[in-house]
Amino acid sequence: MASSIISHLLRSLVLLLAAALARSRSVETVQGEADRVTALPGQPPVKFRHYAGYVGVGSGKEKALFYWFFEAERRPDEKPLVLWLNGERKRRAGPGCSSVAYGEAQELGPFLVRSNGPNLTLNPFAWNKVANILFLEAPVGVGFSYTNRTSDLRELGDRITAKDSYSFLLSWFRRFPQFRSHDFYLAGESYAGHYVPQLAVEIYEGNRAERKKSFINLKGFMIGNAVINDATDQMGMVEYAWSHAIISDELHSAIRKHCGTFQEDGDRAAGPGCSPVLRAFLRAYSDIDIYSIYTPVCGYDPCTEDYVEKYFNREDVQIALHANVTRLSYQYSSCSEVIEKWNDSPATVLPILHKLMNAGLRIWVYSGDTDGRVPVTSTRYSIKEMRLKAKGGWRAWYYEEQVAGWFVEYEEGLTLATVRGAGHQVPVFAPDRSLALLSHFLHGRTLPTGRFSRS
Repeated sequence: MASSIISHLLRSLVLLLAAALARSRSVETVQGEADRVTALPGQPPVKFRHYAGYVGVGSGKEKALFYWFFEAERRPDEKPLVLWLNGERKRRAGPGCSSVAYGEAQELGPFLVRSNGPNLTLNPFAWNKVANILFLEAPVGVGFSYTNRTSDLRELGDRITAKDSYSFLLSWFRRFPQFRSHDFYLAGESYAGHYVPQLAVEIYEGNRAERKKSFINLKGFMIGNAVINDATDQMGMVEYAWSHAIISDELHSAIRKHCGTFQEDGDRAAGPGCSPVLRAFLRAYSDIDIYSIYTPVCGYDPCTEDYVEKYFNREDVQIALHANVTRLSYQYSSCSEVIEKWNDSPATVLPILHKLMNAGLRIWVYSGDTDGRVPVTSTRYSIKEMRLKAKGGWRAWYYEEQVAGWFVEYEEGLTLATVRGAGHQVPVFAPDRSLALLSHFLHGRTLPTGRFSRS
């Protein structure tokens, strides 16, 4: 009799727990549908769905990160999911640019802000042609992402950004559980050379903890014109400027003499004379665009950032995107003007790349070869530091019967590829080839090596 009562109580408890879990999942799913964007001003007609809103991060309700998610144009239930992150601030040193203002609105998103007019432009090379694309504004203080504690803005750094981004993903997948089983990839450019590998480690370690409900199906990542190793990044920047006749032999020699190999210590550490010659180095770029050295200063619309900021500061746009719900005390900007301090930024992420390659992740590093800020020489020097074993040699890859760039594959699982004629933001300067690069990466296919190969 007693055992029968206990058995009945246990069954009742299981049913109650199951019902509670179902209600929890239902609430999250309802929240996901509530984030659907249905009346975005200036949006061209499309058949795919997109969602935007906030996800709280951390233990309390003080911090929330803003996202904009686009389902793939066709068969989103069969396509992988890609999270895109932007990094570096152009206006001031350090991280802090928005993945919505840059990645979505200027580079690879479906809706581009191209003029001061009211309408958005449909991107014919949007990355959601081959994947579901998620844009995240991180850390707090970037774009619409916010914190209710001003002290948080003084405590930011790589570590907090990675942990908050991981916290965001765990909650986001609860809100959109239908995408949890999809192959998941990270991608980004510039300072996302830190963000992406560091977030990948958070995911990898979280998965190893064997918490099934928090498992993220991470398969790999790709980073472009990425900051990954300070010493070789800086040395490569100098060598690129000299080899492209931007600086003189004398300045090149002075930098090599006073800055050595840009190491913080050792026989070839930078000396006290390094800072003055580096200032002279930067002045050499004063009349050209360091991010795309062959683009005329007025060769593209220099007001794009202004158009983007004007668009996202519109109240009707913010309402449609479920953004700025706390009424921020500052205007939306493409790059953060409120982040006061960056507390931690390791000199290298190469050990992380090694660790994740050993874990079996697919890693591609690509470089637009007309960028002077994080140039291809920097990337090649950095990869050389990893002492990997090349296979197949250095080869050209093709797109529409033309050389699109060059690449090399390594036995350890990394691919290094260049994009010919592209600047720092590869999807801006080579949108068609950047989409081809992404497609081959997602499918794990070698880039086409013949002029008449299928792209």
